[in-house]
Amino acid sequence: MAMAAAAALIGGLAGAGAMLALRPPSDQGAGVRAYLLAHPEVLPEAMERLQAQQNAALVAANRAALFTPFPGAVAGNPKGDVTLAEFYDYACGYCRAAVGDVDRLVAEDKNLRVVFKEMPVLSELSDSAARLSLAAAKAGRFAAFHHALYAAGPLDTATLAAATRAAGIAPAAADAPDIAREVEATMAAVRAMRFSGTPTFVVGDQILPGAVGYAGLKAAVAAARAHTG
Repeated sequence: MAMAAAAALIGGLAGAGAMLALRPPSDQGAGVRAYLLAHPEVLPEAMERLQAQQNAALVAANRAALFTPFPGAVAGNPKGDVTLAEFYDYACGYCRAAVGDVDRLVAEDKNLRVVFKEMPVLSELSDSAARLSLAAAKAGRFAAFHHALYAAGPLDTATLAAATRAAGIAPAAADAPDIAREVEATMAAVRAMRFSGTPTFVVGDQILPGAVGYAGLKAAVAAARAHTG
């Protein structure tokens, strides 16, 4: 790691003032290097803090795209004090595993809003499922489609057709221009945020990649609520 980068990382640590005092005034670079060699354990913490700062900046710059729902693609309290955005793909097994975690949060936390964002990246059928999901949302049947498709098992043409029937929507409804615009806008946000996979959750200024589980999501919601409160 370049000395400038190391200095930036250490500067973000709690107690940075003490760190500065350890640097020889005439050779700050050497002081940083000496400290890092003596205390390598600070590097993981510094990297985590830097990543958190970068994530917060990304969220702030893309907040509207992240937290504005497509009509109907929401759960929980529409006026909740914390919003959890989930970016998912219907072909993603980890997303399927997270359904129960999100449902539990919504059931327990009456002041939480969940925004569902389609991120069809795994297959061509993922895109078809995303568009049908948004068509179901427009018709007020998002939850029926969402749960039916994940409950049916791995995504294929048969499970997708079954979920479409269960939600009572016409396949042609997925061809609406506003649905195409929503998918394009969400994928643009995904690229801007540099999301690498599904599921990815965003709450407050935190980005949580992967199926972090109920406890991880609950803790993130609590941290976001404490920050805004």
